[in-house]
Amino acid sequence: MSLSLNAQIQRIEPPFWYAGMNNPELQILFYGKNIAEYQVSVSNAIKIINVTRTENPNYIFITIDTKKVLATNLTFTFKNNNKESFTQEYSLKKRRENSAQRKSYDSSDMMYLLMPDRFANGNRNNDSENTTTEKYNRELPGGRHGGDIEGIIKNLDYISSLGATTIWSTPLCEDNDPSFSYHTYGQSDVYKIDPRYGTNEDYIRLSSEMHKKNMKLVMDYVTNHWGIKHWMMKDLPTNGWINQFDNYTQTNHKRTVISDTHASKIDTETCLNGWFAPAMPDLNLSNPLTLKYLIQNALWWIEYADLDGFRVDTYNYSDPVGIAKWTKSITDEYPNFNIVGEVWMQSQAQMAYWQKDSKISQIQNYNSHLPSVMDFTLYEATTKVFNEDDGSWDKGMIKFYDNFTNDFLYPNINNMLVFVENHDTNRFNQTYGNDIRKYKMAMSLLATIRGIPQLYYGSEIGMTGDKNKGDGDIRQDFPGGWEGDQNNAFIKEGRTPGQREYFDFTAKLFNWRKSKSVVHFGKMTHFIPENNVYTYFRYNANETVMVLINNSNETHKINTHRFKENIKDFKTGKDVISELTFDVTNEIIIEPKSVLILELK
Repeated sequence: MSLSLNAQIQRIEPPFWYAGMNNPELQILFYGKNIAEYQVSVSNAIKIINVTRTENPNYIFITIDTKKVLATNLTFTFKNNNKESFTQEYSLKKRRENSAQRKSYDSSDMMYLLMPDRFANGNRNNDSENTTTEKYNRELPGGRHGGDIEGIIKNLDYISSLGATTIWSTPLCEDNDPSFSYHTYGQSDVYKIDPRYGTNEDYIRLSSEMHKKNMKLVMDYVTNHWGIKHWMMKDLPTNGWINQFDNYTQTNHKRTVISDTHASKIDTETCLNGWFAPAMPDLNLSNPLTLKYLIQNALWWIEYADLDGFRVDTYNYSDPVGIAKWTKSITDEYPNFNIVGEVWMQSQAQMAYWQKDSKISQIQNYNSHLPSVMDFTLYEATTKVFNEDDGSWDKGMIKFYDNFTNDFLYPNINNMLVFVENHDTNRFNQTYGNDIRKYKMAMSLLATIRGIPQLYYGSEIGMTGDKNKGDGDIRQDFPGGWEGDQNNAFIKEGRTPGQREYFDFTAKLFNWRKSKSVVHFGKMTHFIPENNVYTYFRYNANETVMVLINNSNETHKINTHRFKENIKDFKTGKDVISELTFDVTNEIIIEPKSVLILELK
């Protein structure tokens, strides 16, 4: 991406735009010393709808009408009272064919979450970079380890071989913090890929290479905050661009205040306007200029990089009205575009509040317009269930059963992101001491319940990590992603026997799931667990899958008469992993800490 700037202008954002967008109003930020002193006109008979100047004379926001304007180059002319003038070229580019109708991810997909700095180092030449502060130091758990976009591209076949159809990468835009910049959630330039990951063109190439393999690319977008080193923080467009207090104020993280009818004003203000961390300025989405900037930045990336979806970090930390407008602006432009929000709440009612068209939030005349939410209550259950062997009353598999009994709260239960871990949690295999039996139970659950399963990189080879030792421990380098790694788990012959067992199971399970619409969109009937054995069915008009998960330490003989309403006239079931056939007419024997996924015939 290149943009030729006049000497009087230091930045233009968006750097260019696209003709034929559904919303024809385009707000362009021009930044330069005393730029607001100039009067502005534009060529091609383009109508200027609005000119906004703030208390900072170095910014001017020009809103133009692009309705019915074809792809073209525009010329902006700036003149001041001293009769000084200069011009600046600006491009409206042609959109991709059928761009507005692009297909996004849904419950037919499996999403692979990776952290680019820790996944694979495909280009050693960008490990450190002159324009960014933090340099390569793989010995430092919280340092830059050198993983990059090229490393992802080189290992797309590996990811695909797992049955993954979609990649969610943690943020890739520039983060110029002096330390811990590898996670990239404190972004310093939201129109630029971090040069230690590659270039904007590399990101486009990743998208293109993925599409050639029928894979989808999801961008991790951050609406709530930027990094303290963002270029605007040195010279804010307006004091209200970010939320500020007389003294540093951190959010109280109590997002329940948003829906709480008894919440105090001060608690609500602290929750929404307090900063996530001292190095993460809180963006003010109630400011129309800020909100429009973020909307256009999101739309620009979708169009520019040909994206297939968003995951939004800390979704419900932002101003509720502003974030709803942000979300709706995107789905108005791209009706099929899926967006999953991180809504880390401890109750299903609280999470359901944030999904589009929720009847719960409508009580308060609110609609987030957010298509998908992350199923954190299910995640919380997975951190305990498999160590609870007795299964009495509220323990063991009953936790899953109880979780799904509240599915009626969600307006679109299939559009939930389901997972057992991510980049912010303890590693599943750490929690369960690398007991592959428990991993198999958890993955089998994810692969056969409603929603979109998400796998965190390295789980499929048994990677562990203890969050108590710091985030770096749950974000370790993938073995084989760096030259000289003794263990290369990206290739079959490089995996240890233990890694191979994890990988082979995961790949067989999720490759089976790929073609199973009965699991993607089918109905579910489940039965109250007995003896810590959970049985449920996924079915449609053409197929029925029976799932039995034995979380106890004993072998159980399961009388199938109880399940007659779903077994009906089926006689046998073939297990998708072992490929053994079971008689389902009378009794099924299931081993301790094991799963059967039976396709009924």
